[in-house]
Amino acid sequence: MVKMDDIVSLCKRRGFIWQGSDVYGGMAGTWDFGPLGVSLKKKIMDAWWKYWVDDREDMYGVDAAIIMNPRTWIASGHTATFADPLVECGACHGRFRADKIADGISESVTTEEFKALNVKCPTCGKIEWGEIRKFNMMFQTHVGPVDDDSSIAYLRPETAQGIFTNYKNVVDTIYPDLPFGLAQQGKAFRNEISPRDFILRDRECSQMEIEYFVDPKTWEEHFEKLLKQQHEFLTDVMGLEPERIHDLEVEAEDRAHYSKRTVDIEFDYPNGREELMGLAYRTDFDLQNIQRESGKNMEYIVKGSTERFVPHVIEPSIGVERLFLAVLTSAYKEDEVNGEKRVYLCLSEDLAPYRFCVSPLLKNKPELVSKAKEVYDLLRKKYGNVTWDDSGNIGKRYRKQDEIGTPKCVVIDFDTLENDTVTVRDRDTTEQVRVKINEL
Repeated sequence: MVKMDDIVSLCKRRGFIWQGSDVYGGMAGTWDFGPLGVSLKKKIMDAWWKYWVDDREDMYGVDAAIIMNPRTWIASGHTATFADPLVECGACHGRFRADKIADGISESVTTEEFKALNVKCPTCGKIEWGEIRKFNMMFQTHVGPVDDDSSIAYLRPETAQGIFTNYKNVVDTIYPDLPFGLAQQGKAFRNEISPRDFILRDRECSQMEIEYFVDPKTWEEHFEKLLKQQHEFLTDVMGLEPERIHDLEVEAEDRAHYSKRTVDIEFDYPNGREELMGLAYRTDFDLQNIQRESGKNMEYIVKGSTERFVPHVIEPSIGVERLFLAVLTSAYKEDEVNGEKRVYLCLSEDLAPYRFCVSPLLKNKPELVSKAKEVYDLLRKKYGNVTWDDSGNIGKRYRKQDEIGTPKCVVIDFDTLENDTVTVRDRDTTEQVRVKINEL
């Protein structure tokens, strides 16, 4: 089983992910994506959009502003309920989420219940806890030139509300048939008390969410269908190992305040089983709140009839960083080649940062370099995501490309100059074949 340290080391060493603001000593809960990380992340997001939006006739995209009218968060319940249980150590004054440092307790734990467990402070080891209090996780900011209560706004803690606030705009402009979904990808911000576990729990993340609007009489049918499709996306498109994926039916007391049914799709990460993707039945909670707060009618009129109702909503949602880490975890492999340990990422051609790596066998031979440049330009025009590597010997190049997940290495040697064939090495099997350049 791959360890988290192995993933973190690979990400840093090969330019997938670095600590945010690393040059200044870093900033907890923030991460920067390097060249390879940006490529993989974009391909993951593009694959999600293709599967859920482009390849369907019942999905439409929106892109809402990050800073929204603060009434949004009052209506949604976030102002009152989006909070974690915060507890402070009286000895070292470290602050922690109570439910994360004590096993077997929920977010609704009381001070008495927590103290009865005699939990030691993770920092100083003492047991001198203060009272548990709720800590709202929304980042607060001010809009405009005046810094007072009238200018308070928030960075959005989820992308969902930007979808709900645009529901009526979509119905009024394109009037899609019910059921239909609205999809959005974008940044969300959560002021985590104690960000941890690499990119699993951070303060700034990217989300991919769908709000699927349905007739309330048919929600169960659509819920089961979307759950099945989520699994298909994770295994067939993202290449996750099915045995690492698990469904958790969330009990009523642990569900979000808006949900009447939630299934968490969990994944076996290097640090243990964690939530990867969620499916929540939000009923008409959000649209009814908007209707009440805004005074605007949120009813949908069924085409060709007089039937009207406020649609109910099913929400498939996933965090990009969590999916990114799951993809790396499933792809991370180790074996031996010629008695030496080898690390490689078994990424599909559609997800790998580079589809091909092109190399001249020797970089000090102009004729090989020139021919290799021709092949590089040819493949780059066709595929785009092709890299060039002439550093070190050919064995070191192979190891580097294995680690970043490049499926095929194309090497131009002296035989190429004679017969226009190149050596193509396969990442997973390490086998090499000769192929005509025009057949690449």
